[in-house]
Amino acid sequence: MKLKDSEYLSAQAALLTRLSDELSAAYPYASVLAQDSVGMRMSVSKRGISVSEDSVNTKRGFVVRVHNGKALAEYSFNDLNEETLPVILKNINACALSAAGSDPVPEDKPLINEYSSEYQIDPEELGTKAVISKLDELRENSLKLDERLADCIFSFSWQKIHKAFISKNRRLRQNVLWTNAAIVMLTSDGKDMKDYYRPFSGLCGAELLDSIKDSDLEDCARVSCELLSSEMITPSEYECVCDPDVTGMIVHEAFGHGVEMDMFVKDRALAKSYVGKQVASELVTMHDGAAAAEQCASYLFDDEGTQAQDSIVIKNGILISGYADSVSAARLGVKPTGNGRRESFERKAYTRMTNTFFEGGNSTPEEMIKSVKYGFLLENPSSGMEDPKNWGIQCMVNIAREIKDGELTGRIFSPIVLTGYVPDLLKSISMLSRDVVLSGSGYCGKGYKEWVKVSDGGPYIKAHIRLG
Repeated sequence: MKLKDSEYLSAQAALLTRLSDELSAAYPYASVLAQDSVGMRMSVSKRGISVSEDSVNTKRGFVVRVHNGKALAEYSFNDLNEETLPVILKNINACALSAAGSDPVPEDKPLINEYSSEYQIDPEELGTKAVISKLDELRENSLKLDERLADCIFSFSWQKIHKAFISKNRRLRQNVLWTNAAIVMLTSDGKDMKDYYRPFSGLCGAELLDSIKDSDLEDCARVSCELLSSEMITPSEYECVCDPDVTGMIVHEAFGHGVEMDMFVKDRALAKSYVGKQVASELVTMHDGAAAAEQCASYLFDDEGTQAQDSIVIKNGILISGYADSVSAARLGVKPTGNGRRESFERKAYTRMTNTFFEGGNSTPEEMIKSVKYGFLLENPSSGMEDPKNWGIQCMVNIAREIKDGELTGRIFSPIVLTGYVPDLLKSISMLSRDVVLSGSGYCGKGYKEWVKVSDGGPYIKAHIRLG
């Protein structure tokens, strides 16, 4: 089934068109973005049941952007009707009058399109009670697997995103449903406590819960108990094989933020001076784009009315370009890439990642492990950060499995800090697996705020990485 249009936005369609027409008659450019989004989070644990509305993602309102002939101005509001329309127009005109600066007039080529993602089970119709019952069943089954399990936390979240974009020449509409689930297992031997996290995500409905199999529970319990015997690693540079989740973190943190082109405008990204130059191994090709894959960060158009794309960031090791919102693109003299994203209608649009990943190669994970004289298989990333201006990276990984003479020895090291200079790490990539896997379980902030949904991933990769 396809996600239906928002009844609220459909009811406002005539007023939105009228607002857009009046503004387009008065200004060189005018657009209206309408949002009606709702999201829920649920979890079960030893502490009990938690159910809450997703405060970041539950929003209903509008943002208008106009160009006064010199600069852009924006005005957001959440109460649109016949009585408020004159006041809204008055406030928009006041904002436009006070806007100063020098902004190019945004492009407004004709475009009419719509998109609705597909699902099998509507989580909203399924209801909280049924979801909690499923989560509780998974938790109870997991706790029976090993006596060292101190707790098993199961969570599920969903979001329905309804948006419409109207300008003089554009009429766009999209309805997107994504879901996330996660398992967190806590183990204890009486002295130490360890935790292991496994996410699930998709551009789908509550059927995502059915993708969690008994084998997933058994594997999570096994790994979480293995961590009780983990050791501290000796800091050094090692040959490493990264699973797709760790690859995704490297793609996102090592290079993703560094090619957000609003940072080019502000001269806060070293990548700006490396366009057309080698920044990675010749084996590496990197993509970003809401149209580049089907995951939680997929959509038809961004929050500036630019159609989603599949941008090639790195091609055979050469930095081709970054990705950009429309304002940054205009200031840099390039085309926008469909990456202008807002946390909500109340917030500014920034250049943001969407689905970010490396292409696959020609190897298998088994071949990659066999090629390692001494090193580690890295799994289960937890967090990361980068410095786009100096190309430093620091990430946390939960598991490093020792490899000796091409074989896994069974020894586990945890926790792991992955650090280094981004080009050195990317240029050292010598093997990539064929299969590419993306995960959309996380959010990305612009600095410490402005949260949007992203996905990242890629194949298994082999590289030289500094661990500590």
